[in-house]
Amino acid sequence: MIPLAEFTDADATRTILRSLRLLAVMVVIAAPVLAWKLGWQTAVLFLVGAAISGASLWKWLRLMVAALARMEVPADGVAPASVRPMAPVLVGFFLTLGGSVVALYVSLRYLDGSVYALAAGLALGVFALVIEALRLVKAWTV
Repeated sequence: MIPLAEFTDADATRTILRSLRLLAVMVVIAAPVLAWKLGWQTAVLFLVGAAISGASLWKWLRLMVAALARMEVPADGVAPASVRPMAPVLVGFFLTLGGSVVALYVSLRYLDGSVYALAAGLALGVFALVIEALRLVKAWTV
């Protein structure tokens, strides 16, 4: 049993990385099935949604790591050289957000597939995080 008080930044990072791996596995399984059953345009919409979801998880991980590194300044008050500046992380985060909006617009405008596949791709990241959270809860309660 892992006590919640012992949950570290590394545990959070591993959880998000496992969520990304689970998302990739689900995409590899679901995209060909969607292409076969509903057509390539629906599969591409699903892939766009999953790519946005995965990129968002990755950028949240980078943002979390940068923020946590900033909060763990040693007693002397001087941050170590390994701490990345926050500005490039935030710029990357907002560029990813803008790119996601452009990808959503272009895919909805030019692909004649199912919008539900796009929504399913977008929800895949949240689903993967919930699965990993349930695994953590199970580890804490066992």
